[in-house]
Amino acid sequence: MKKEQQMKKEQHNKKEPQAKNVQHSKKGLQNNTQHKKDPQSKGQYKKGQQPNRGQQTAKLELKQTFPLTIKRLGINGEGVGYFKRQVVFVPGALPGEEIVAEATKVHPKFAEAKIKKIRKQSEHRIKPLCPVFDQCGGCQLQHLGYDQQLNEKRDIVIQALERHTKLKIDELDIRPTIGMENPWGYRNKSQFQVGEKDGKVLAGLYGLNSHNLINIEQCAVQHPSTTKATEVVKGILQDLKIPIYNEKKHKGLVRTIVARTGVQTGELQIVLITTKKELPKKDIIIQEIKKRLPEVNSIVQNINGEKTSVIFGSETATLEGSDFIQETLGDLQFELSARTFFQLNPEQTVKLYNEAKAAARLTGKEKLVDAYCGVGTIGLWMADEAGEVRGMDVIPESIEDAKKNADKHGVKHAKFYLGKAEELLPKWLKEGWRPDVIVVDPPRTGCDEEFLKTVLKIKPKTFVYVSCNPSTLAKDIMTLGSQYKVEYIQPVDMFPHTSQIESVTRLELK
Repeated sequence: MKKEQQMKKEQHNKKEPQAKNVQHSKKGLQNNTQHKKDPQSKGQYKKGQQPNRGQQTAKLELKQTFPLTIKRLGINGEGVGYFKRQVVFVPGALPGEEIVAEATKVHPKFAEAKIKKIRKQSEHRIKPLCPVFDQCGGCQLQHLGYDQQLNEKRDIVIQALERHTKLKIDELDIRPTIGMENPWGYRNKSQFQVGEKDGKVLAGLYGLNSHNLINIEQCAVQHPSTTKATEVVKGILQDLKIPIYNEKKHKGLVRTIVARTGVQTGELQIVLITTKKELPKKDIIIQEIKKRLPEVNSIVQNINGEKTSVIFGSETATLEGSDFIQETLGDLQFELSARTFFQLNPEQTVKLYNEAKAAARLTGKEKLVDAYCGVGTIGLWMADEAGEVRGMDVIPESIEDAKKNADKHGVKHAKFYLGKAEELLPKWLKEGWRPDVIVVDPPRTGCDEEFLKTVLKIKPKTFVYVSCNPSTLAKDIMTLGSQYKVEYIQPVDMFPHTSQIESVTRLELK
């Protein structure tokens, strides 16, 4: 994966809830969108709880305090309650709690509030491990016991199905969430913004709903080696008095420190994202990084001079060492360059891919399509039990890397094609090739509408949907519902202590 990969616009906004303030990206590329609330949670009601439109809803006023019982968690991890038939979202509140709330925003269909007082506390409330948990906002659920997090995340999937489908939820097989034995220190990559205050270099993430930089010296969900690396590089910038980027003035040089580790290989990559190519004291910076972090295999500079919240720019240069680091998943090995997309939680990724493989129920004869294939991870993961694998993606670099990965692992019956599934699948059908199984792992926006229409025409016997967004999963299930039935849904917790939830859904042709 030495070649630079180009981002698939915002549609590939996926998979990486940055512990604290993140950027998600998908399939081949950079993880860069800031953590934002999912607007689909607003106005979200469970069946039977939606206000009666024929009855007048009492409108809350700004700063009004009122009693509120929290009924459930919303898809952004906030508590959800109802005050005189008006839905209210309260960050930090937990199901079963009775609180005094203060309205912070009042919208026509819902309100937002903060906790003034907890009258009755949830038995599952715990003390957050992170000292800046309430400031940073990336880990929305550290105050909730982990076993209960798994229960609530399953419920978030159920809520999405209730809102966006007509399925009989009680008759669905929605399985218990698969979690981690040790749900800490799992993130293999950090992207910390750099700033300066009172002459001191800071590195961290912007606070929840603000542009105040929260200095993070320890992050409970980051792999320890990435935290150490960021602190060391921050110290080097401080010692050498390297100009630090000021976001408000749009001046300065170093704007982001990216650290990624190969959890299985122990390799470490440092990326300095700068506003200009010229890096003062570059040789000294490299020497100091090598001296203080001898485990570093790759030192890279990326240039991003734009006034933007996107982290990576288009130009990247290797300053020292390799262009990439190595990482393994199961029996597969991958080369990770600075902007290559790779799952942030390798341990859970193995579980997720194994669930997808189990859902495909391969016998060794099936023709399998890996749509949105990226660098081919899922297709190659399933290849040993499939008769033939064909993957496609619209990013040329991803397809090149997928082909290299197949060659490297000796997988001769897996082929990867540049193009859209909705164009390639009909072409293959005319040539007499019809897939038995289609597996898809789309961005947060879900599957493309034309792709789903194509699936309904091609009619594979099995459709395996790997999802990172319950709302778009539910909508896509509804679209496929005329010809496909849901056999089961298996939630998988890829990002403990956040509100994010992945799932694997097996759909069968009726």
